[in-house]
Amino acid sequence: MSEDASFYGLGPDLSSQGLYEARFVRAGPARERQAELAGGIPETCLIPLAVPGDNYIGLWNPAGRLCRPFAGRARSHKAVTYKPGHAFNWNIRTLKGSKGSQRRFGQCIISASEETRIIMSHNHIATARRVLDVEARAVAALGERVSDTFEQACELLLACKGRVIVTGMGKSGHIGSKLAATLASTGTPSFFVHPGEASHGDLGMITTEDAVLALSNSGETGEILTIIPVIKRKGAVLISMTGRPSSSLAQLSDVHLDVGVEEEACPHNLAPTTSTTAALAMGDALAIALLEARGFTAEDFALSHPGGSLGRRLLLKVDDIMHAEERLPRVSRDASLSDALLEMTRKGLGMTTVVDDDGRLIGIFTDGDLRRTLEKGLDIRQAGIADVMSPRPVTMPPGHLAAEALQIMETRKINGLVVCDADQRPVGALNTQDLLRAGVM
Repeated sequence: MSEDASFYGLGPDLSSQGLYEARFVRAGPARERQAELAGGIPETCLIPLAVPGDNYIGLWNPAGRLCRPFAGRARSHKAVTYKPGHAFNWNIRTLKGSKGSQRRFGQCIISASEETRIIMSHNHIATARRVLDVEARAVAALGERVSDTFEQACELLLACKGRVIVTGMGKSGHIGSKLAATLASTGTPSFFVHPGEASHGDLGMITTEDAVLALSNSGETGEILTIIPVIKRKGAVLISMTGRPSSSLAQLSDVHLDVGVEEEACPHNLAPTTSTTAALAMGDALAIALLEARGFTAEDFALSHPGGSLGRRLLLKVDDIMHAEERLPRVSRDASLSDALLEMTRKGLGMTTVVDDDGRLIGIFTDGDLRRTLEKGLDIRQAGIADVMSPRPVTMPPGHLAAEALQIMETRKINGLVVCDADQRPVGALNTQDLLRAGVM
């Protein structure tokens, strides 16, 4: 039996190619055959396997579900074992080209004396890239539909004296919940209300000064349409995001944002995938437009995110972590090197400031300076601190963010930083360990 074979595949992204080369690999007592695709990667196709000189061994799914052979490094294998005498119906279809689409039908029977195992390979990387490509194209297409209605939605939300109430059912509800959180953290007070719960009392959360943002891909979600009359009666503004501008929800809204997509990333075009991504992207665009219109700053953002590393980077100041007052290492310019080393040991910063008679900073002495002093062979018992200190050290004023201190230290490649007031008098000092403990690094 020849090890070379070929099969036909049908897929929307196969371009002009219809024929793919494959080979079958035998292993063990049974005939183990693995199709290895040498050409492109079909997205969806019904595949028969044909071995020249032998009976056809086809893959046929009576339920109409499509088989997918993939090529690539990352494969997972699913083995299917067939008994001798098993019959396959097969359907070979080429791509539509200049000669049109071609089909061949037939039946094959496993005639081998032993069981035959067919191993199908699936390339997860190819699937991921296909999904990302579909969703990226859908998001890019949204840009062409951003029009005056988007401007109107922004103006209504900016004029809203209450809160933005986001609602949605199912997958749209999950997107709505995230959108409400994004709005709330970027300067637009907002929260999510489940439309099913709204019909059972939660509509009391909505006031006449609020604006409602309703998400529904179909625009016909029953739970949302049920509460629309009450929203209208309360006098709240209604903005909708749907995939169908002609839907009931779109028609009932004060402003409608079109987030329709041509196809879902799901191969069956059923699971909300591309549509939810589009709604999320449009919601983010809305939130950021409002952020910029309000003049929302990084400090404002920090007030909504006090916890975690983000809050620490945006809120923590050098005053909160620096060694100050009695914990600040300090020696006079007349001090000996021995006295400076004792001060460094007591304060545990790996450094000490050196000040003049008026208390102004004139230098700094660090562990690195000590190593350089020893390399020079100086007698540490006789040397004065003024002779071995580093003059004009890097400083920063109080009140600045700890993240700024980190940036300075990384840029200047130093491990310690002195905080000085307007008169250049040291008021604090910190090192990289302080920043690390504070969670800034």
